[in-house]
Amino acid sequence: MARIWTIIGVAHIPTSFSWYQLLLGLPAATPAHDDFGRLVDTDGTVLLCLHAWGVEDHPPLANPRAATPGNGLLLFFLVDDFEQSRQAARALAARLEEEPHVNPNTGAREFSLRDLDGYYVTVSAYSG
Repeated sequence: MARIWTIIGVAHIPTSFSWYQLLLGLPAATPAHDDFGRLVDTDGTVLLCLHAWGVEDHPPLANPRAATPGNGLLLFFLVDDFEQSRQAARALAARLEEEPHVNPNTGAREFSLRDLDGYYVTVSAYSG
């Protein structure tokens, strides 16, 4: 078995942690540490890890000014409750990068926005 944990550098763990919980409709929880938090689904699957910039010796997470956050990275989430996520996004972001629409490749509704650190986030309706 193999799993991937996507880890992104963020300025403030608790604030970003709450932001993603609201967007994805996750149960309220707190990050494990001030410098690291795992956002998990109800079945325990890790959805995203948040890591404070400049903590520990991880070269890509050393300095947020060394690279544009999210360059080459698209955070793409499938959600069961698309409408809840859409409403949360409207409350969390001043504007959406892409308004809700049907992706012609997947046939699913989706929208995109930027998180607090500038990462590009797409939320798509899960039709599984």
